[in-house]
Amino acid sequence: MSRIAARFKALAAQGRGALIPYLEAFDPDLDTSLALLKAMPAAGADLIEVGVPFSDPSADGPVIQLAARRGLKAGSTLAGVLQMVAAFREGDNETPIILMGYLNPIEAYGYERFCTDAAKAGVDGLIIVDLPPEEADVIEKHTDANGLDIIRLVAPTTTDERLRYVLSHASGFVYYVSITGITGTRTASVEDLSKALPRLRAATTLPVAIGFGIRSPQQAATAASIADGAVVASALLATLAETLDENGQATAQTLPRVLAQIEELAAAVRAAGSGAKAG
Repeated sequence: MSRIAARFKALAAQGRGALIPYLEAFDPDLDTSLALLKAMPAAGADLIEVGVPFSDPSADGPVIQLAARRGLKAGSTLAGVLQMVAAFREGDNETPIILMGYLNPIEAYGYERFCTDAAKAGVDGLIIVDLPPEEADVIEKHTDANGLDIIRLVAPTTTDERLRYVLSHASGFVYYVSITGITGTRTASVEDLSKALPRLRAATTLPVAIGFGIRSPQQAATAASIADGAVVASALLATLAETLDENGQATAQTLPRVLAQIEELAAAVRAAGSGAKAG
C-alpha cells in the first residue's frame, strides 16, 4: 500500500480528515524550507504538498506566485527539490509527500528520469497542474512503473461526463478546486462544498481533498469534515512572507509563526473529526 493510501486509511479509521499544508520549496531559502518541511509532521501535517517553483504558475494567485519567485531567486531547481525531499526522508519515512507544479520543468528534466529520481527521493504523488489526462501518456507509464500517484484536479465547472473521464486517470486522492479562479483569492461556502461532494463520491472511491481558498482553522475543519482532507497553501505562505526581513530573508519568527499556524489548523481539523465521529 502506498504512503498516501495508508495515511488516508489510517485517518478514516480515526474518523477524521487530513490536514495537507503546502510549502514552496526554497522559499525563502533551502535551509528554511527544509527545516519547515521536517517540522510540519510534528505540528500536525498529515500529508504535505511541496510546491516546485516555476516562472509561470498559471493556476496560482499572487501569494504563491511571490513564493515561487523567492524560491527561484534562492536557486530552486527540480533536482534541488528532489534532494530536499530526500533529506526529509532521512528522518521521516511515513508522511506522504506530493509535489505540485507544472509540466515544463519535468519535460526538461526527462519524464522517465524524473519519475525514477522522484520515487528514489521519496515522493509519493504528483499534481501537474497543466497536464490534462488526454496528454498524460507521456508520463503515466513512468509514474506507474515507479509507484507514483497522479493526483487529478477537478473543479465546480467540471461536467459529470468530464468528471468520470478525469477520475478514471486519477490515483492517490482527488484534489477538488473548490472555487473558479486562482489560488488564495476567495473561499467556497459550506453549502457549495456540501453540494459538490456527493457528485464526486458518485464518480470515484478515492479520497477527496479540498483546496484553493482554505485559510482559517474553521474553514479547514469544515472542508476536512465534508471531504477527506483540506489543503492550506496561500494562508501559510502569507504568514511566512510577513516574517521576512526587508531583504526577503528568514527571521527568528519565520518557522515558529508558520508552525504555530499549522498547529492551530491541525487542532481544528482533529476536533471536527472527533466530534463528527462521536456524533
